[in-house]
Amino acid sequence: MSDMENIRIVIIEDDETIRDGYNFLIGQAEGYHIINTYASFDDAAKKLAADAPDVILLDIEMPGTNGIDAIPKIKKLLPNAFVLILTVYESEKLIFDALSNGASGYLTKNTSAAKIIESIKEVTQGGGPMSVNIARVVINSFQKNQNSPLSKRETQILELICNGKSRSQIAKELFIDLETVRSHIKNIYIKLDVNSRSDAIKIARDNKLI
Repeated sequence: MSDMENIRIVIIEDDETIRDGYNFLIGQAEGYHIINTYASFDDAAKKLAADAPDVILLDIEMPGTNGIDAIPKIKKLLPNAFVLILTVYESEKLIFDALSNGASGYLTKNTSAAKIIESIKEVTQGGGPMSVNIARVVINSFQKNQNSPLSKRETQILELICNGKSRSQIAKELFIDLETVRSHIKNIYIKLDVNSRSDAIKIARDNKLI
């Protein structure tokens, strides 16, 4: 297979062992060509345009510019390149930040080499590969009722109530005072037309508010 037909890949990952592992495993696969590997986006920035990769495997937690902030910069340098996030993080916020910043897929580091290789091909064909656990987070988020009467903060507090947290624990966790928590809970009860914690939880679950 000539270089022209190979998918050109750059790996940006600060852990040398992981970086070398991906480099070796993906480089062994027919039709895949690792152009370069970097320990951080800041190292890669000046050379990426010359590397001209089709796909960039990008970690999130790195020294200097983190992966989330690097995505728009990469897209500016290489508008046609696909960014595939490969990370240990599974938080809803990071997933949505990455995807809204322009990442084409989101995999966690426990993903098998075969799946990573398949995902690299998938993004070049217009797909949006995600690890099963990441897809679950995304689906759960969309399954929440988008017409909820509750504000983001009220939803957050209701989730903590459902997790069995007391008012003082909620105040501590959200860095707000107890009075503010009380006032939010009062508003939640009014909006949901309930008088107790158990009724609030039941209505929230029945209506997919959390």
